Parts: sequence; C-alpha cells; structure tokens
Amino acid sequence: MYDYFRIACAVPDVEVADVKYNICEIKKQITEAINNKVDLLVFPELSVTGYTCGDLFFQNTLIKEAVDGIKSLVEFTKGTETAVAVGLPFIIDDLLYNCAVIIYDGVICGIVPKKYIPDHGEFSEKRYFNSSNNLNTEYISSLSFGLSDEYYISVTSGLFLLKGTKVGVEICEDLFAPSPVSTDLCLSGAEIIINLAASNETVGKRTKRTDLVKNQSMNGICSYAFCSAGCKESTSGLVFSGHSIIAENGKIVAEQKENISSDYIIISDIDLGKIRHDRMINTTFSDCKAYNKTDPHRHFVSDKESDSDGEFASISKLPFIPSTEADRTDRCLSIFEIQVAGLKKRLEKTGCKPVIGISGGLDSTLALLVAVEAVKSLGRPVSDVIGITMPCFGTTDRTYNNAVSLMKSLGITNIEINIKDACLQHFKDIGQSENNYDLTYENSQARERTQVLMDYAGKVGGLVVGTGDMSEMALGWCTYNGDHMSMYGVNSGIPKSLIRWIIDSLIKNGNFVNSKAYLWDIVNTPISPELLPPDSKGEIAQQTEDIVGPYALHDFFLYNILRYGFEPEKVYFLAKKAFKDDFDSEIILKWLKTFYRRFFSQQFKRSCMPDGVKIGSVGISSSTDLKMPSDACANIWLKQLEALK
Repeated sequence: MYDYFRIACAVPDVEVADVKYNICEIKKQITEAINNKVDLLVFPELSVTGYTCGDLFFQNTLIKEAVDGIKSLVEFTKGTETAVAVGLPFIIDDLLYNCAVIIYDGVICGIVPKKYIPDHGEFSEKRYFNSSNNLNTEYISSLSFGLSDEYYISVTSGLFLLKGTKVGVEICEDLFAPSPVSTDLCLSGAEIIINLAASNETVGKRTKRTDLVKNQSMNGICSYAFCSAGCKESTSGLVFSGHSIIAENGKIVAEQKENISSDYIIISDIDLGKIRHDRMINTTFSDCKAYNKTDPHRHFVSDKESDSDGEFASISKLPFIPSTEADRTDRCLSIFEIQVAGLKKRLEKTGCKPVIGISGGLDSTLALLVAVEAVKSLGRPVSDVIGITMPCFGTTDRTYNNAVSLMKSLGITNIEINIKDACLQHFKDIGQSENNYDLTYENSQARERTQVLMDYAGKVGGLVVGTGDMSEMALGWCTYNGDHMSMYGVNSGIPKSLIRWIIDSLIKNGNFVNSKAYLWDIVNTPISPELLPPDSKGEIAQQTEDIVGPYALHDFFLYNILRYGFEPEKVYFLAKKAFKDDFDSEIILKWLKTFYRRFFSQQFKRSCMPDGVKIGSVGISSSTDLKMPSDACANIWLKQLEALK
C-alpha cells in the first residue's frame, strides 16, 4: 500500500552453542514481527548458534543441530506472511560457510554464503569459513535440512523478489570491504539491502558503523537494514553491542539507541516510492548499472504485495526543517552562507550596489541580512546597501516601524518613497476606482514598487535584489513583473516555512546584535502582502495564509510532489498522517487542490524567474530543476483528487 515495505531487525538473547535456546528466542521475535505485520525480519550473523562459538564450529554436533534448528523455523513459519533471514554455519560440498538463510511461509527460499571472510585484527573467520567465491554449485536439495518436500534451494544469488520488492543480502564484512557486495546487489536491482552482522564494539566504532550504513544507503539509492549480534554473545575477548540500524537513501530512520543491548526488535516502514523515484531520475545510477554489467538474476519468494500502511514510517511534517534545534541551526546558518556567497559573486562581478525593497516582513528581512553580509565580505561599506521602504494603502505601523528601525540599526542607506500618489494617479489613468479592492488594486502597488526599485537601481548603479521565496513562486503568489521580478533572487530556493527559522538562527547565533529586537518582532509578525487597507484597529487585515492556505501544508505538498513525484492520493495520505493534530482531512484536501491548480497555472511566472542560487534538494527554477511547460494541463491530477475523501 502506497509503496511501503515493512522491515525489522531483531536481536535475540543467545546462549553460545545452545541452538534450541536460540531457536526459541528467535521464534518469540518472529511472533512479534508477525503481529506487527512485518514483511521481512532480519536476525544477526550466525544467530542460530551464536557468533562466538570459536572452534566449536568444527563440531558436527553443532552443525547438525543448527540444520535442525532451521527445519524447526521452516515449520514455524508455515501459513505466515513474514519472511525471515537468519544466520547459521552450513556445509556445502564438504566446505563450511557462514550463511544467511531466507525463509518464507514454510519454505527455504535461498541460502547466501558470506563473500568476504575477515582474518585480521580481532577476527579469525578464515579459520572456520570459506568464501562464497569457493562455491562450485548453484543449488542444493531441501532434503539437506531434513524437509519432507523436496525442492531446490539457490545458494549463489543474494537477490530475492519478495512482495514486489527486490531484496539483496550480504553478511557483515561484505559491507566493510572496499568493494561492498551490496553495491553490486543495488546495481542488479536490489531496493533493500539486509546485512546479518556481528560487529564488535570498540571506541568510536558505533559512529563508523552508522556512517557506513547511512552512506551505503545513499550511494546505492536503497534502504539498508544492518542487524548486529547482541551483548549475550561470549565476552572472552570481545563485546558485541547489538547495534542495529535501518537507513533509507542516506537517512537513518530507525536505530537501537542503547549502546550495549540485546533482546529487542526495531521496525520501520520503507518508502519504496522514494527509492524508485530517485533511481529513475539519477542518470549516474543507470550509467553505473550499464558500466558494471551486473547480473539481474533474482530468486522468487512471494508475489503477494506488501499491505504495510506506513504506520512505522517516519513522516516529517516540516520536511524542509530539521527536527532538532542543533541540526536546524546548523542547516540555517549553512543556507545563509550559501545565499551570501551567491550574492557576493554577483556583486563582485557587476560592481553594483544591492537595492532592496524593505517591507518589514520575513522575506525582505532575510534578503537584507544577506546583502549586508555580502558587502561586508567584499570589504565594502554597509552603506552600499540601499534599502527602500515604500508605504502604501495596506502598510501598518508595525511593519513600517520595523522596516525603518531595522535599516537604521544595520547602518545601511535607507530611503522612504511613499507610492500612494503614484498609485492613485495610475488608477486615474486606467479608470480604476481606489475603493475597488480587486486584483488590479493589489497588483498596481506591487508593480509600482518594482518600478521604483528598478529605476532607482539604474540611477545609482545598483542591482535589485529579489526577496520572493520558493513557496510563493510555487503557488504563483506574486505579481507578474512586480515582486516576481528582480536582478538576483537570494530567497528563490528557500521555502516560506524555513525563512523565519533562518532569521531565528541568526539571532541566536549572535549575528546582527544591534538589530535583535526588530528581528524578533519581524519573526512574530503575521505573513501578509499588505496590499489592502488595515482594519479599524490599524492591524494587518490581509493575511496570506487565510487566502492561499497554510504555508506549512503547501511546503509539505511542494516537497513530496517535486522531491519524489508522489501521486496526489499518496500526498494526501501522507499529509493526513503528518497533520492529524493540526487540520482535518477536508481542510487538507481543500488546500491540496488549491496547490495543484495554482502550481500548474502559474508556471509561466517560474519560466522567467531571475537568477538565484539553489539551496536544497527541491528547486523550482527552470535553469536548474523544474523544466515544465507553462501550458501543461492539471486534469489528471485534479481528477484523482476529486475521488478522494
């Protein structure tokens, strides 16, 4: 359902070499996984016997007991829909291998021997096990496990097709090698990689493991589930921490947080839609597949589609904003540096002075701070920045005073040009009533402000710095050839929901100390274009989100539609889950329809956007990201929405 696949890592308590005890513990966790409708459950390396058996691996008694243990698990899984991956020592053609066994609904679907056998440092696996490179057979009989029904089991392919999902299997060191097995598996089509591991704990190794799993999931454009042996292994020379990690395309989505642990299960729903979308658009990935000529052969497990509803999926309500304050601050300060670097280069190349319209709102405030920092980094006086406030019919005392006070506190050249008379003359020229608060009334003010900025910039050798953000441009919430236009747009790659956090981070980081009080008030001012007169109390009467919809919702829509190409039905499903405590489903559907209608109809504005630096993974500039015709039809998207409730 909605391309979700539910995966889990289970680390059972073990008694080293006590197979019956271990199988009992494994069954408990299989039962828990079945109750949670897990599609694939991964256990650690050699989980049937324990990893730390040492020379006991040479004992036929242990090997035979392990085989009997697998037989017991096969019987236990009959009639269930959870696939299980467990580890055991297994003899093939007289050689002993460290293997992963895939079991589903009472059938052994395949056996995957480990390829890279470590024999360095604290590891001496080559004393016991052979590499899969030594295999000279492709199949073995199920009778090898004492099963009553005979069928052939693949022992060469590490790639399986399970519930419409391609799963690749590797074992511990296979990931740590210079050329990981999982790289070939991904290029052969694996969308999910599972790793049955026994990674011991040393100082700093937890971080190394996490980074390795995260990076491999990013490089392979896949999900990666790493399940490592727990602390009940032998501690004769090593301690195993039970560190399990589930990553999705470069992000950790689930992880065992306790440093030393055992007897637990972690579950995550993997969004295969994201993985498939990124592979589809990533030309480097397809080139690597062609260059490496990987073997796409995969072993069939089950054709039943996963019915995971995404309960265990991580859905970010604010996908552009990191969830922790530390990460958010770091992200915001980095974005500010990118903005400054972009404008600095443009000013350096042109020799111009930045000219900005200052409204006292969020967007123009951030653009102004960027301009101030850019001229400082060029060694030029702050007075080179020219800020122009242009009050008109809708300007309130709060925004006007913040605009003027902010410019003065920053030490820039500040100018006030009241545009009321110019707009009234324009109304007279075109026969527009000043009491008719229609689109012409609003747009005339926006275009007059842009004309003032452009002409003043021409007068002083300036460059008009645009203030509009990505959310506004996605919705077309700007006046064509008005605030839509500038000579360089510093906010064009930043969503509205992130702008206030960038300013917040600059304040808390100690930037622009003299302007702190005004910046705080601007951050807390309602978002408004201020194109209609204030109310009877002099307060802002026209609030953008009452008209066009909540920016939190629109930014959520924007991210999931452009970043992953999700269909309207899935975007709606995700939004209902993410905003269940904020909006009812009718409101979400209403604004989702608004987003699609405006997104399609307003492309002509984005097709002629001014230059502006790309900031994140989502962009709407036609020069870098969004190549979309201005006359595209939205019917098939809106039709899908009409069928939703």
